[in-house]
Amino acid sequence: MIYRITNNTAPAVALDDIPVVSYAAFYDDLAARLRDERYHVAHYFALPDEAETHLRFFCLLLDDAAAEVLLTSFVMDYYAECPLPSLTALHPQLHPFEREIAERWGVRFEGMPWPKPLRFPCDRADRTSTIDNYPFYRMEGRALHEVNVGPIHAGIIEPGAFRFICNGENVLHLEIALGYQHRGTERLMTATDNRLRQVLLAESAAGDSSVAHATAFAEAVEKLTDGAAAVAALAPERAVAIELERMAMQIADTGALCMDTGYQLGQVACEALRTMTINTTQAWGGNRFGKGLIRPAGTDHPLTAEKAAMIRGNAAEIARRYAEVCHDLRTSPSLLARFEQCGIVPRTEMVRIGGVGQAARASGVARDIRTTHPWGLYAGQPGRETITEEEGDVMARLSVRCRETAQAAALIDRLLDGFVPAAPVRPDYEAPLRPASLAFGLVEGWRGETCHVAVTDSAGRIAAYRIKDPSLHNWMALALAVRGEGISDFPICNKSFNLSYCGHDL
Repeated sequence: MIYRITNNTAPAVALDDIPVVSYAAFYDDLAARLRDERYHVAHYFALPDEAETHLRFFCLLLDDAAAEVLLTSFVMDYYAECPLPSLTALHPQLHPFEREIAERWGVRFEGMPWPKPLRFPCDRADRTSTIDNYPFYRMEGRALHEVNVGPIHAGIIEPGAFRFICNGENVLHLEIALGYQHRGTERLMTATDNRLRQVLLAESAAGDSSVAHATAFAEAVEKLTDGAAAVAALAPERAVAIELERMAMQIADTGALCMDTGYQLGQVACEALRTMTINTTQAWGGNRFGKGLIRPAGTDHPLTAEKAAMIRGNAAEIARRYAEVCHDLRTSPSLLARFEQCGIVPRTEMVRIGGVGQAARASGVARDIRTTHPWGLYAGQPGRETITEEEGDVMARLSVRCRETAQAAALIDRLLDGFVPAAPVRPDYEAPLRPASLAFGLVEGWRGETCHVAVTDSAGRIAAYRIKDPSLHNWMALALAVRGEGISDFPICNKSFNLSYCGHDL
């Protein structure tokens, strides 16, 4: 059998129980399965053994139809010179994974389009490769010109370079270069055994997705410690936290789109509602961005009946007022003229690049971990609706935001109706981890599929940690969205995705 089959609620899997197959078998099977839309890769990475004589490659393949996670691996000599046939050439969704493996370990993938650095980590195989000599794509032609934006931007955002190749105002190609601020988050996760420090690192992976990343970390650790049963009663609280984060950021992005189109009333209204949402989170846990709310095997901020009533009331009021903003946006001719048929990513292309989250759902791709691979409270919600749109344009991405915010508020209302607080459970930072095992946390953050993978050594220490923010795939979606558009439409295309620089530069 080529795969060890598990799911998003099962305990950690022993490394010895994950099949080791030949690369030929891995290649042939994955190449065939990825032709079916029901499958996509959650993570694919390589790790050296303790003697650094071999590299073991791990793949987490999601079966969205069966709610299964398929684990497999293969091994090659650490210093092997022969290249591996590239899967990217067949399935572009593997592109960021193969780029990361090549950059970090020096593995060559034969036939891989655009074999370029991904993140410029400090432990990359080729130290001569730097962000200063990034090999941007070039096109020659008398009618063509390049426009460089970044890496330093006017707003208080992290660095990233955008290079446009244009014919007049028309964008022919956009290349996005990241890696200017590699923070070594994954390496820091393995440099300490202090679990509190580890969860602090996890919730800082992307500042606007603190709850999503902290939840993914907690899920992975609890699978390694058998702590999932101890916090089953906290599942409603964790769902409320992640849905509050979803509401806050979808509203914030709506305001950003209003700002870039000069609709100041919508911008101000959304800023006020976003502030009301994050202040609700602060009133619960002491931090507007939800830091500190999620801890492994327990909580420092148990949800009381009083706080539950406050959250329920605020969420309902925010949803009511936000619905009025969305109605205005959907009925404004000037806004519709900017948003409709702008920045289209067709469904077929979104599937090919492995797009996830609200961006994929706006192109008709029903990928939502809450539905396809449910965990915690979501595992007890059969028949949950996955919100999709078909057009794949800026308006579709805005519409998904409007509908998901209303859906999040409705779920919060349902969870907190007659809420009875669970007995407080303090976090457990000392529980021993299963040795020689692999565990993953797979959650649906507001941006989309967030995946954390922890691999322990024979002593039960975290020997390797891998984080995938949903932005990893969706940056390519942004590049596709602006092809054929006027360069003046880039700001609203960019805001309609709102991808994370720091979620990429791990």
